[in-house]
Amino acid sequence: MNVLTAIDTYLYYPVLLVLLSLTAVWFTIRTRFVQIRLFPDAIRAVSEKPKGSGNVSSFQALMVSTASRVGTGNIVGVSTAICLGGPGAVFWMWVLAVLGAASAFVETTLAQIYKRKGKDGSCFGGPAYYIEGALHSKVFAVLFTVFLILTYGFGFQLLCSYNVQTTFQAYSFYNEKTPWIVGAVLAGLVALCLLGGGKRIIKVSSALVPFMGLLYVAFSLIVIFAHITDVPTMFRIIFQDAFDFRAIGSGLAGSSMVYGMKRGLYSNEAGVGSAPNAAASADVSHPVKQGLVAVLSVYIDTLLLCTATALLCLVSGVPGTVENSGAPYVQAALSTTFGRLGPVFITVSMLLFAFTTLLGNLYYVDNAVTYLNHKKKPGKRAMTVIHLLCALVVFVGAIAPMDACWAAANISMGGMALINLPACLILGRRAFDALRDFEQQKREHKNPVFTGKRIGLPEETLDWWKTL
Repeated sequence: MNVLTAIDTYLYYPVLLVLLSLTAVWFTIRTRFVQIRLFPDAIRAVSEKPKGSGNVSSFQALMVSTASRVGTGNIVGVSTAICLGGPGAVFWMWVLAVLGAASAFVETTLAQIYKRKGKDGSCFGGPAYYIEGALHSKVFAVLFTVFLILTYGFGFQLLCSYNVQTTFQAYSFYNEKTPWIVGAVLAGLVALCLLGGGKRIIKVSSALVPFMGLLYVAFSLIVIFAHITDVPTMFRIIFQDAFDFRAIGSGLAGSSMVYGMKRGLYSNEAGVGSAPNAAASADVSHPVKQGLVAVLSVYIDTLLLCTATALLCLVSGVPGTVENSGAPYVQAALSTTFGRLGPVFITVSMLLFAFTTLLGNLYYVDNAVTYLNHKKKPGKRAMTVIHLLCALVVFVGAIAPMDACWAAANISMGGMALINLPACLILGRRAFDALRDFEQQKREHKNPVFTGKRIGLPEETLDWWKTL
């Protein structure tokens, strides 16, 4: 456990802290604040219909990528950052979201440019495909895919399951057996759905999660308005702690800055290379359109849902400590206004968020396994073994120590970022060229349509766009 913690600490400070920050700032400057400047175009791009009948729309791809981002991290990750790093973590989480949205734009635009065409007319892609296709590096493409499997098949599954079982600590019936029971139930439901017997469960939970997300924001706003006189003090504390450089300098690895960035990255995944796998499936007329939609996904996750958690916790007056970090802190904060309903609401929210996240994570795993299997989906027997193994991981997560779960998720996700971000830096000019082409066509009052030739890419280097 000490080894995992040591690797996790060093990986984020100084390695990823520097790489994430500089990359996000560089992309923000090179795109001239595209994440702010073209926000209205991002709203319009969401409503675009696909050209091919039955193909994935921009909105559908947004829902898939947002579903993978929105989960227990929006509740537990944020409260943990506040308890362990201090209120200033919220400010640095906001900074990473706004700057990181430029990284999300670049990686998604690249995934769109280098996506492939399936036999059924659909499209697919992701970092592994642009690393292999544009950088001609099969080794790093495979290594990225392995880290993706470790992240979404193991690290995040462990953490998601652990986070769910912590919500039951608020009830009198909680004892040493509760995590085992919660883990077994979650693992059983996941296995049922993965093996084809739970389509109705998937359909119902997928429909409920957007509703629960809005309801969660509404509950948070009620708590905030109930303590409205404390709001100015809350923001003062956030900014004071965020810019307490003496405290940050004395222990940067455990500071509000590092915790804010770590939990922000865990939640919105900007630059990690996960969301582009879903975004590449969108049938749009120009890659930049889906790049702009990726910006929206980051904002929805961090500036809306994560902020809702942060503000309700801080304004409630409940002190955040190491002992009550995670779900118990949020439950206690809601209880100040809703009484006994608060913990129950968080438990229900966490169960729904976690369940769809667990299944959504395995969507990425299935795609990664397909890539490793020479871009062909493995046979039914092999997939059954993989899915049962994934269900077992869910069970283990509920009974594993918190530090081990967080460290495993942070390390595997950090490995993805260490491969994806340099690839995006090398290939970034392609995204910048596509952005200039998009804006040029907008100035000519056209609906932007893309081909590789428009930015100097030979047709033989592309697959999808040469057919347009």
